[in-house]
Amino acid sequence: MQKRLSCLALALMMALSAQAAAAESSIGVVVNGTQLSTATMAKRIYENTYVSYWPVVAALYPDAVVTWENGQSVARASGLTLSAKPGAKYLVVNGRYLYVPDGIQTQDGSILVPARVLAEALGGEVGWDAVNQIVVFQCSGTPLAWGDTFYNSESLYWLSRIINAESGNQPLEGKIAVGNVVLNRVAHPQFPSTVKGVIFQSNQFTPVQNGSINRTPNEESVIAAKLCLDGANTAGNSLYFVNPAVSPNSWASRNRTCVATIGQHAFFA
Repeated sequence: MQKRLSCLALALMMALSAQAAAAESSIGVVVNGTQLSTATMAKRIYENTYVSYWPVVAALYPDAVVTWENGQSVARASGLTLSAKPGAKYLVVNGRYLYVPDGIQTQDGSILVPARVLAEALGGEVGWDAVNQIVVFQCSGTPLAWGDTFYNSESLYWLSRIINAESGNQPLEGKIAVGNVVLNRVAHPQFPSTVKGVIFQSNQFTPVQNGSINRTPNEESVIAAKLCLDGANTAGNSLYFVNPAVSPNSWASRNRTCVATIGQHAFFA
Protein backbone atom coordinates (compact mmCIF):
# COMPACT_ATOMS: atom_id res chain seq x y z
CA MET A 1 0.00 0.00 0.00
CA GLN A 2 2.82 2.39 0.93
CA LYS A 3 4.60 1.63 -2.34
CA ARG A 4 1.41 2.37 -4.28
CA LEU A 5 1.00 5.70 -2.49
CA SER A 6 4.61 6.58 -3.29
CA CYS A 7 3.99 5.82 -6.96
CA LEU A 8 0.86 7.95 -6.93
CA ALA A 9 2.75 10.80 -5.27
CA LEU A 10 5.50 10.55 -7.89
CA ALA A 11 2.94 10.54 -10.69
CA LEU A 12 1.28 13.62 -9.21
CA MET A 13 4.60 15.45 -8.95
CA MET A 14 5.41 14.60 -12.56
CA ALA A 15 1.99 15.81 -13.68
CA LEU A 16 2.41 19.10 -11.80
CA SER A 17 5.89 19.56 -13.29
CA ALA A 18 4.50 18.94 -16.77
CA GLN A 19 1.73 21.47 -16.18
CA ALA A 20 4.25 24.03 -14.96
CA ALA A 21 6.47 23.42 -17.99
CA ALA A 22 3.49 23.76 -20.31
CA ALA A 23 2.45 27.00 -18.65
CA GLU A 24 6.01 28.31 -18.88
CA SER A 25 6.34 27.40 -22.55
CA SER A 26 3.08 29.21 -23.31
CA ILE A 27 4.50 32.62 -22.39
CA GLY A 28 4.34 34.83 -25.47
CA VAL A 29 6.47 37.80 -26.53
CA VAL A 30 5.11 40.90 -28.25
CA VAL A 31 7.33 43.67 -29.65
CA ASN A 32 5.67 46.95 -30.62
CA GLY A 33 2.35 45.22 -31.16
CA THR A 34 3.68 42.25 -33.14
CA GLN A 35 3.65 38.80 -31.58
CA LEU A 36 6.91 36.96 -32.17
CA SER A 37 7.19 33.35 -33.22
CA THR A 38 6.25 30.75 -30.65
CA ALA A 39 9.86 29.59 -30.93
CA THR A 40 10.88 32.74 -29.06
CA MET A 41 11.65 31.48 -25.60
CA ALA A 42 10.34 33.25 -22.50
CA LYS A 43 10.42 31.77 -19.02
CA ARG A 44 10.58 32.57 -15.35
CA ILE A 45 14.05 32.24 -13.80
CA TYR A 46 14.81 33.26 -10.22
CA GLU A 47 11.64 35.38 -9.92
CA ASN A 48 12.40 37.24 -13.17
CA THR A 49 11.03 36.85 -16.69
CA TYR A 50 13.85 36.01 -19.10
CA VAL A 51 13.52 36.10 -22.88
CA SER A 52 15.74 35.00 -25.75
CA TYR A 53 17.31 38.30 -26.67
CA TRP A 54 18.02 37.83 -30.39
CA PRO A 55 14.40 37.59 -31.70
CA VAL A 56 13.56 40.83 -29.85
CA VAL A 57 16.58 42.61 -31.34
CA ALA A 58 15.82 41.24 -34.81
CA ALA A 59 12.21 42.45 -34.57
CA LEU A 60 13.40 45.99 -33.86
CA TYR A 61 16.39 45.98 -36.20
CA PRO A 62 15.70 44.04 -39.42
CA ASP A 63 19.25 44.79 -40.60
CA ALA A 64 20.85 43.35 -37.44
CA VAL A 65 23.39 40.57 -37.66
CA VAL A 66 24.55 38.30 -34.87
CA THR A 67 27.96 36.64 -34.50
CA TRP A 68 29.74 34.53 -31.90
CA GLU A 69 32.94 36.20 -30.68
CA ASN A 70 35.21 35.32 -27.77
CA GLY A 71 32.59 33.24 -26.01
CA GLN A 72 29.76 35.70 -26.38
CA SER A 73 26.90 36.52 -28.73
CA VAL A 74 27.25 39.94 -30.38
CA ALA A 75 24.37 41.62 -32.20
CA ARG A 76 25.12 44.61 -34.40
CA ALA A 77 22.86 47.05 -36.22
CA SER A 78 22.91 50.75 -37.04
CA GLY A 79 23.45 52.51 -33.71
CA LEU A 80 23.55 49.27 -31.72
CA THR A 81 26.21 46.85 -30.49
CA LEU A 82 24.93 44.41 -27.89
CA SER A 83 27.00 41.64 -26.29
CA ALA A 84 25.60 38.80 -24.19
CA LYS A 85 28.01 36.34 -22.59
CA PRO A 86 26.47 33.23 -21.01
CA GLY A 87 27.01 33.28 -17.26
CA ALA A 88 28.06 36.95 -17.15
CA LYS A 89 26.30 39.15 -14.62
CA TYR A 90 25.92 42.03 -17.02
CA LEU A 91 24.66 42.83 -20.50
CA VAL A 92 26.80 45.20 -22.55
CA VAL A 93 25.10 47.58 -24.96
CA ASN A 94 26.96 50.37 -26.76
CA GLY A 95 29.72 50.16 -24.15
CA ARG A 96 27.22 50.46 -21.27
CA TYR A 97 27.06 47.81 -18.55
CA LEU A 98 23.66 46.72 -17.22
CA TYR A 99 23.55 44.49 -14.15
CA VAL A 100 22.08 40.99 -14.37
CA PRO A 101 22.29 39.66 -10.78
CA ASP A 102 21.34 36.08 -11.66
CA GLY A 103 23.47 36.00 -14.79
CA ILE A 104 22.77 35.59 -18.49
CA GLN A 105 21.23 32.16 -19.06
CA THR A 106 21.19 29.64 -21.91
CA GLN A 107 18.67 26.99 -22.81
CA ASP A 108 18.15 24.92 -25.94
CA GLY A 109 20.59 27.05 -27.88
CA SER A 110 18.97 30.36 -26.88
CA ILE A 111 20.65 33.09 -24.86
CA LEU A 112 18.23 34.45 -22.28
CA VAL A 113 18.36 37.80 -20.52
CA PRO A 114 15.90 39.48 -18.14
CA ALA A 115 13.16 41.22 -20.13
CA ARG A 116 13.50 44.36 -18.00
CA VAL A 117 17.24 44.64 -18.68
CA LEU A 118 16.78 44.00 -22.41
CA ALA A 119 14.09 46.68 -22.62
CA GLU A 120 16.41 49.16 -20.90
CA ALA A 121 19.24 48.26 -23.26
CA LEU A 122 17.03 48.90 -26.28
CA GLY A 123 15.66 52.17 -24.93
CA GLY A 124 12.16 50.86 -24.29
CA GLU A 125 9.80 49.56 -21.66
CA VAL A 126 8.41 46.13 -20.87
CA GLY A 127 5.15 45.06 -19.31
CA TRP A 128 3.34 41.86 -18.42
CA ASP A 129 -0.07 40.87 -19.78
CA ALA A 130 -1.15 38.50 -17.01
CA VAL A 131 -4.43 37.54 -18.71
CA ASN A 132 -2.77 36.32 -21.90
CA GLN A 133 0.61 35.41 -20.39
CA ILE A 134 2.55 37.73 -22.69
CA VAL A 135 5.71 39.79 -22.23
CA VAL A 136 5.05 43.12 -23.96
CA PHE A 137 7.92 45.28 -25.24
CA GLN A 138 7.42 48.87 -26.34
CA CYS A 139 10.61 50.26 -27.87
CA SER A 140 11.32 53.35 -29.93
CA GLY A 141 14.31 51.78 -31.66
CA THR A 142 16.68 54.18 -29.88
CA PRO A 143 19.04 52.17 -27.65
CA LEU A 144 21.09 53.48 -24.74
CA ALA A 145 23.53 56.31 -25.34
CA TRP A 146 27.09 55.19 -25.95
CA GLY A 147 29.28 54.65 -22.90
CA ASP A 148 32.01 57.05 -23.99
CA THR A 149 29.49 59.91 -23.85
CA PHE A 150 27.42 58.65 -20.89
CA TYR A 151 30.11 57.92 -18.30
CA ASN A 152 31.77 60.93 -16.71
CA SER A 153 35.47 60.25 -17.31
CA GLU A 154 36.68 61.64 -13.97
CA SER A 155 34.03 59.79 -11.99
CA LEU A 156 34.83 56.53 -13.79
CA TYR A 157 38.57 57.05 -13.31
CA TRP A 158 38.41 57.50 -9.54
CA LEU A 159 35.52 55.13 -8.85
CA SER A 160 37.27 52.25 -10.60
CA ARG A 161 40.45 52.97 -8.62
CA ILE A 162 38.82 53.05 -5.19
CA ILE A 163 36.90 49.87 -6.04
CA ASN A 164 40.13 48.17 -7.08
CA ALA A 165 42.09 49.41 -4.06
CA GLU A 166 39.41 48.44 -1.54
CA SER A 167 37.94 45.31 -3.12
CA GLY A 168 39.99 44.25 -6.12
CA ASN A 169 40.12 40.68 -4.79
CA GLN A 170 36.43 40.53 -3.88
CA PRO A 171 33.50 39.13 -5.92
CA LEU A 172 31.77 41.40 -8.40
CA GLU A 173 28.90 42.01 -5.95
CA GLY A 174 31.41 43.25 -3.38
CA LYS A 175 33.09 45.54 -5.87
CA ILE A 176 29.71 47.03 -6.80
CA ALA A 177 28.90 47.53 -3.12
CA VAL A 178 32.07 49.57 -2.54
CA GLY A 179 31.13 51.73 -5.51
CA ASN A 180 27.63 52.10 -4.08
CA VAL A 181 29.04 53.51 -0.84
CA VAL A 182 30.94 56.18 -2.76
CA LEU A 183 27.96 57.15 -4.92
CA ASN A 184 25.61 57.12 -1.91
CA ARG A 185 27.94 59.61 -0.25
CA VAL A 186 27.97 61.77 -3.37
CA ALA A 187 24.17 61.96 -3.14
CA HIS A 188 24.19 62.61 0.64
CA PRO A 189 24.29 66.23 1.92
CA GLN A 190 26.86 65.42 4.61
CA PHE A 191 29.52 64.40 2.09
CA PRO A 192 31.23 66.04 -0.91
CA SER A 193 29.17 66.12 -4.10
CA THR A 194 31.67 64.49 -6.47
CA VAL A 195 33.26 61.04 -6.64
CA LYS A 196 36.76 62.46 -6.35
CA GLY A 197 35.69 64.71 -3.48
CA VAL A 198 34.23 61.79 -1.54
CA ILE A 199 37.29 59.60 -2.08
CA PHE A 200 39.77 62.29 -1.07
CA GLN A 201 37.80 63.57 1.91
CA SER A 202 40.19 63.62 4.86
CA ASN A 203 40.65 60.39 6.83
CA GLN A 204 38.00 58.39 4.98
CA PHE A 205 39.70 55.85 2.72
CA THR A 206 42.95 54.05 3.59
CA PRO A 207 44.03 53.67 -0.08
CA VAL A 208 44.29 57.46 -0.32
CA GLN A 209 46.61 57.49 2.69
CA ASN A 210 48.85 54.64 1.54
CA GLY A 211 48.84 55.52 -2.17
CA SER A 212 47.20 52.34 -3.46
CA ILE A 213 44.41 54.51 -4.90
CA ASN A 214 46.80 55.26 -7.78
CA ARG A 215 47.20 51.65 -8.92
CA THR A 216 45.79 50.74 -12.32
CA PRO A 217 42.48 48.96 -11.66
CA ASN A 218 41.84 45.43 -12.85
CA GLU A 219 39.25 44.82 -15.56
CA GLU A 220 36.45 43.74 -13.24
CA SER A 221 36.91 46.84 -11.06
CA VAL A 222 36.39 49.03 -14.13
CA ILE A 223 33.32 46.99 -15.08
CA ALA A 224 32.00 47.31 -11.51
CA ALA A 225 32.41 51.08 -11.66
CA LYS A 226 30.46 51.22 -14.92
CA LEU A 227 27.75 48.98 -13.46
CA CYS A 228 27.44 51.33 -10.48
CA LEU A 229 27.22 54.39 -12.72
CA ASP A 230 24.45 52.59 -14.63
CA GLY A 231 22.49 51.95 -11.44
CA ALA A 232 23.63 48.53 -10.16
CA ASN A 233 23.24 48.31 -6.39
CA THR A 234 24.14 45.51 -3.98
CA ALA A 235 24.59 47.60 -0.81
CA GLY A 236 21.33 49.56 -0.61
CA ASN A 237 21.80 52.94 1.05
CA SER A 238 25.08 52.07 2.78
CA LEU A 239 27.45 54.91 3.57
CA TYR A 240 30.21 52.92 5.26
CA PHE A 241 31.98 49.58 4.93
CA VAL A 242 34.60 47.77 6.98
CA ASN A 243 36.46 44.49 7.02
CA PRO A 244 35.36 42.97 10.35
CA ALA A 245 38.46 40.78 10.46
CA VAL A 246 40.64 43.90 10.38
CA SER A 247 38.37 46.22 12.39
CA PRO A 248 36.16 44.03 14.60
CA ASN A 249 35.04 46.94 16.78
CA SER A 250 34.72 49.69 14.19
CA TRP A 251 32.76 52.90 14.67
CA ALA A 252 30.35 51.84 11.90
CA SER A 253 29.62 48.46 13.50
CA ARG A 254 28.86 50.15 16.82
CA ASN A 255 26.82 53.06 15.50
CA ARG A 256 25.27 52.18 12.16
CA THR A 257 22.83 49.57 10.81
CA CYS A 258 24.37 46.64 8.94
CA VAL A 259 22.79 46.35 5.49
CA ALA A 260 24.78 43.50 3.98
CA THR A 261 27.90 41.37 4.28
CA ILE A 262 29.52 40.62 0.93
CA GLY A 263 32.81 38.80 0.72
CA GLN A 264 35.16 40.23 3.35
CA HIS A 265 33.24 43.47 3.87
CA ALA A 266 30.26 44.49 5.99
CA PHE A 267 28.21 47.46 4.74
CA PHE A 268 26.42 49.94 7.00
CA ALA A 269 23.75 52.59 6.38
